[in-house]
Amino acid sequence: MVDFFTHFSCLLDVGTADNAARALDLYNRMMEANTAEDPPSDAFLLSIQPEHGGTRLWIRDDVTGDPQAVIDFVLCCAEEFGLSGRWGFQWANTCSRPRVNAFGGGAHVLDLGRRKTVAWVATNPWLDTTLSAKRSKRGAP
Repeated sequence: MVDFFTHFSCLLDVGTADNAARALDLYNRMMEANTAEDPPSDAFLLSIQPEHGGTRLWIRDDVTGDPQAVIDFVLCCAEEFGLSGRWGFQWANTCSRPRVNAFGGGAHVLDLGRRKTVAWVATNPWLDTTLSAKRSKRGAP
C-alpha cells in the first residue's frame, strides 16, 4: 500500500500578539467545522512558537495537510485583522513508495489586502503542459 502526503511549513504575521491569540480561536472554529465535513480535510496544524515571535503563526502539516485549507484560513485572518501585502507558501507532494507522477508540489501567492490570489503553480500540470509543448522552453534542444 502506498501513502500520499502533502507537506508544508510557513509563517503568517498577524501584526500583534492579541491578533495571534484571536487567530488561534479562528483556527479552532475552522477545525470544528472541518470535522463536520464528510470526509474531513487533512487541514493543518497551527501554533505560536516563541522562536518565531509572538505575532507570527506557524502553519504546518502533521502527517499530511491541505493547502486549500491554509489559503482559506489566511484569507480569513486577512479579513479579520486587516492584513495587507503579499503572502505565500509552497508545498511538496510525496508518497511512501516510488510511483510515477506521485511527486510534485506547488506554491500560492495571495494579495492579503485585496483578498485575492496573485499567482499559483502546481508542478504536475506544469510539467505535463511543458512536455507536450511543440518547442522546448528550457533544458532540451
